[in-house]
Amino acid sequence: MRIFDTNVQELKYKVLVEVAYQTWLGNDSFAVFNEIANEIVKKDEPPMSCCIYKDRAIVAERIRLALGGNKDNSNVIQVIDIACDECPKAGHTITDLCRGCIAHRCADACKLGAITFDDEQIAHIDKSKCVECGKCAKVCPYSAITDFKRPCERACKLDAISMAEDGEAQIDNDKCVACGACVYQCPFGATVDTSSIVDIINALMQSENNTKYKVYAIVAPAIASQFTYAKLGQVITAIRELGFYKVGEVALGADMVAYTEAQELIEKGFLTTSCCPAFVKYIKTRFPELEEHISHNLSPMATLGKFIKEHDKDAKVVFIGPCTSKKAEIKQDHVKDWIDYVMTFEELQAIIDSKDIIVEELPETEMDDATYFGRVFARIGGVTDAVTEAIKELGREDFEFNPLVCEGIDKCKPALMRAKKGKLPNNFIEGMICSGGCIGGAGCLTHGEANKKEVDDYGKTAAIQHIEEALEKAEEIM
Repeated sequence: MRIFDTNVQELKYKVLVEVAYQTWLGNDSFAVFNEIANEIVKKDEPPMSCCIYKDRAIVAERIRLALGGNKDNSNVIQVIDIACDECPKAGHTITDLCRGCIAHRCADACKLGAITFDDEQIAHIDKSKCVECGKCAKVCPYSAITDFKRPCERACKLDAISMAEDGEAQIDNDKCVACGACVYQCPFGATVDTSSIVDIINALMQSENNTKYKVYAIVAPAIASQFTYAKLGQVITAIRELGFYKVGEVALGADMVAYTEAQELIEKGFLTTSCCPAFVKYIKTRFPELEEHISHNLSPMATLGKFIKEHDKDAKVVFIGPCTSKKAEIKQDHVKDWIDYVMTFEELQAIIDSKDIIVEELPETEMDDATYFGRVFARIGGVTDAVTEAIKELGREDFEFNPLVCEGIDKCKPALMRAKKGKLPNNFIEGMICSGGCIGGAGCLTHGEANKKEVDDYGKTAAIQHIEEALEKAEEIM
């Protein structure tokens, strides 16, 4: 059964598996580059690019990213230059639909003289004069002029990606929120999230079976929508088999956040959520006037990591989830002490397979640390549901809770603009950059329609019914 959506994901996965395998053996991946390259780029198979030599050069760059990427680049989303040379320049383009008509409405619409015609009256655009206003496209009777955008640029709703002078994509780190939308959409796999998979394996091995220090895995509730080839309890067992001391639910951290966020909302009167790091950075960079209204709560990931380390100061904590932006979040000063590494579901699959663990043959391990409300943080509207419950449990049903739920830049931007102008009637904005919420994250195994029902069904299996009860029992997980 195919686990991933695309061949690009398969290639990324193969590199991660081989790097992980060599790390378990104690080898440096670059020292055994030929072995890895021979396994991934086989001589008897057609090359993926122009030749086998370029394929192997790209593999070398993928290994570098699997080892953490360019250390001089602070962004967790980086570009493999050598893989990014196939896309034409973005902008308005004359297509084969141009019939060479004599009306020349496109030229009349262009006031800069950017459109000319050849002997057959086929239109051409002079890019040195074109300002991409699009007036020519609007008047063409054949719709022969299109506004072409590279897949990565089209995926990025923040205009953080553009074409460099040499033709490859470049990322504006100040605009980028590390959501990873470009990573999945690039058909050549030229935009990639950096990995800590080697550091995680080394942390597990150096713990000497958790005797020198304990390594905790904390798993995002979005896992309920992943690994559909096995039962969730079997996936949890597989994580334990990798050498983790304990596997905890980030949903417990979500319960903690919901409770304190409800209190903060009641106190302040207006709040935007802080669980999505990409949404938080979006507010800080594009709507700085609203920064004071961002919830002061840590994200559920950081909240649970803090809880664990306050009870075990030598512990190492690895977050496993669907989000590339979490890799950027753990670099922040107020988070870096609580979470050591982030691993996506893609990377988890690779590290499991590097150990030849057959997940569907494993016994199930129960994980029941949180409530329904903590678990549904994974899908859009889940934070709002949880805060609603927390307000109820706080006995403040007299408080008028008027939430607004938005997913994706296209829907979050209008809400934040209205809030900035003081014209938003709502007093709570739940914002998620990814479509569907966390279950639509870039680090998922598949990127089809986000299925919130799977998360809701997972939430309904929770034995703990009330948030306050989850908080009281939290000490028992240590």
